[in-house]
Amino acid sequence: MTKTNPRKIRGPWTDGYVLDIHSTGSVFAGYDEFGHERFDTTRTEIGELLYRLKYKADASALADIGEASERFIRSWKIKFDLIVPVPPTRARKVQPLHQICEELGKRFRVPVVKAVVKKTSGTAELKNLHEFEARSRVLKDSVTADRRLVGGRRVLLVDDLIRSGATMSAVAEAITTAGAPCVYAFALTQTRQA
Repeated sequence: MTKTNPRKIRGPWTDGYVLDIHSTGSVFAGYDEFGHERFDTTRTEIGELLYRLKYKADASALADIGEASERFIRSWKIKFDLIVPVPPTRARKVQPLHQICEELGKRFRVPVVKAVVKKTSGTAELKNLHEFEARSRVLKDSVTADRRLVGGRRVLLVDDLIRSGATMSAVAEAITTAGAPCVYAFALTQTRQA
């Protein structure tokens, strides 16, 4: 059984939790043959599973992620009838977050709708913005949700790794504006810098 350390996350949602921080430490390990910095990173158990799924395409981590997430969500005692992933920041052939949401959808017998939220094209990249306020300014008015899909629905909003929570906040606000009476925010891990 994967060990987690759930922490409440605050934002414009009914309630929210992250299962654990992503990593507990990182030590510079030199440069690789291409001149890129390398680090020896120590991750939490759920952080390691997410790393394996997201960056090593190790689908065997999915069942353990699903089990740990299901165990926590059931103990949380929330009621939801739709799972919505936060839109991915990077295009991938297979989206790990979508895999996680599909796993949760099967476990809870709840539909997963990936096309609920749209980001306006031309939105600046967030990867070099680390503060919540700076990220929020970039995201302001750039996220919309489809009222036909979320109106009147209780939504479990899912992300894999959050930093400041600005993207999840913008998405939660858009879903609420589109008529969802409650939005529950759930993330697997959060960076230590948050």
